[in-house]
Amino acid sequence: MNEPAPVTAADDARFMALALALGRRGLGNAWPNPAVGCVVVKDGMIVGRGWTQAGGRPHAETEALRRAKKAAQGATLYTTLEPCSHHGKTPPCADAIIKAGIARVVSSLEDPNTEVGGQGHARLREKGITVEVGLGAEEAARAHAGHISCIRHGRPFVTLKLALSKDEKVGLAGRKPVALTGEAARDRVFQMRAQSDAILVGIGTVLSDNPQLTCRLPGLFDRSPVRVVLDAKLRLPMAATVVSTVRDTPTWVFASRSASGLAEEFLMEKGCKVFRVDDTQGRLDLHEMLRVLAGEGITRLLVEGGPTVAAGFVEMNLVDAAVLLRADKTIGPGGIDALEGMPLTALTGKMTKRDSENVGGDIIESYERAQ
Repeated sequence: MNEPAPVTAADDARFMALALALGRRGLGNAWPNPAVGCVVVKDGMIVGRGWTQAGGRPHAETEALRRAKKAAQGATLYTTLEPCSHHGKTPPCADAIIKAGIARVVSSLEDPNTEVGGQGHARLREKGITVEVGLGAEEAARAHAGHISCIRHGRPFVTLKLALSKDEKVGLAGRKPVALTGEAARDRVFQMRAQSDAILVGIGTVLSDNPQLTCRLPGLFDRSPVRVVLDAKLRLPMAATVVSTVRDTPTWVFASRSASGLAEEFLMEKGCKVFRVDDTQGRLDLHEMLRVLAGEGITRLLVEGGPTVAAGFVEMNLVDAAVLLRADKTIGPGGIDALEGMPLTALTGKMTKRDSENVGGDIIESYERAQ
C-alpha cells in the first residue's frame, strides 16, 4: 500500500469543506439516499470529485474515483459520510475505494445505518488504509440530518417555514392571504424548496392561495420537491394548480381512511398519489404520515403551513428546525397568528437560534431543535 503524502490540518479542513459544498448539490435531489460529497486529493492536487447523483445513484465516492482514475492510487479521499460496506442497489463504496488504491480516508461521520455503522471504516482499516473520522462532523450532521432522522426516528427531518409580519401575523382577518416578504426572501424560500425532498401544506392553504409550491428560479424548476397536501376529507379541487401541474411536479395527498373513494379515484386519474392514514376528529395522524413519507424515501420535509398545520407539528413536537421570515410590515390585531391557538414561543422556546440575517429588507432567522 502506498503511503499518503504528508498534509496539514489546514489542508484537510479545506478539502473537507469542498466535499461538504459538493454534497449540498445533491440536497433535495438524492433521496432516498443521503447527499454525500467526496474529493480525491493526491500531492495537494484535486484529482477527482463527486456528489450523490439524482435518485441516490451513483454514490459520491464512486463518482469521485471515476474521475480520478489511476491518480487515485496512493491518494487521500475526503467524504462527508462513512463509505457504504453493504450490497444495495450498487456495490459497496468501501470495495471501490480499496480497489482504487486509496491510501487514506478522511470521513466526517460514521453512518447511523446499521447496515454500515462502522463496518465501512473497519473494512478500509483491515486493508491497511488510514481512516480518520470526525472532521467537519457538525456541518455534515446538518447536511445528513434527513438520513439520520429516518434511521434513528423513522421519519424525515422536518423544517417549519413561517413568513411573519412585524407583529407576528401570517394573514389578514378572515384568513385572507397577504404578501409579506420581498423578492429576495422569496428567492431564498425557492432555494430552501430546492434542497428539500418534499414540501407540505394543508388543504386550507391550497383552497385560499392556490399555490404552485415549486422552485421558480432560473435552472431550479426541475429541482422542485414533491408537493404534499394534508386533506383529510379529500376536498382538493381538480382545478387546483398542484393537481393540474402534477405531470410536471409530483403531488401526494394524505387523507383520512374514511374520505371519499370517488374523490381518490379522480385525483389518481389526474396523476396524484393518495395515501390514507388514521385521523382524530378530522386531524390526520402526523406521526403516521411522516412514517409513510419515510417509507416512500422522503428524508427532508419542508412544512410551509398554514397556521393549523404548523401548530399541529409544533404540538406533536415534530419540528427539527425552523426558518422565520420576518417582514417589516404590520397587520394589526385582527390578523391571523402564526400558530393556531398557541403563541409563537411554543415553537421558538423549544429551539436554539442559529442565525439571523437581513435579506432584502426582511429578517431571516434560523432555528434548530435545542439539544
